[in-house]
Amino acid sequence: MFDQEIDYLYDTTEDTTTRFVCFVGESMKRFDLAITSSNRFYGKKLVVDIQTGITGILGPDDVNEEGYLEHLYRLKEDEANDLRSFLASVIGTVNFTDI
Repeated sequence: MFDQEIDYLYDTTEDTTTRFVCFVGESMKRFDLAITSSNRFYGKKLVVDIQTGITGILGPDDVNEEGYLEHLYRLKEDEANDLRSFLASVIGTVNFTDI
């Protein structure tokens, strides 16, 4: 299949937990999300917008950063505020396990 060798930077398998959630906020925008918890991202969550396929690795700092959710998920300000409110209750603290 490949004519050359693949130079892997890493290749691991891990058990993860994924939460699928759908909600409508005050902006009346529907959010369909897959939120995956993994040890890979120092406690951050892998948040996939199932409708658009846009994925972000989010921690509390990302959720609270002004304009970040709007830019990443291509949302209007009121839509991002709905998402921000939800994610603030779902995203925990970041754990640096390699320090």
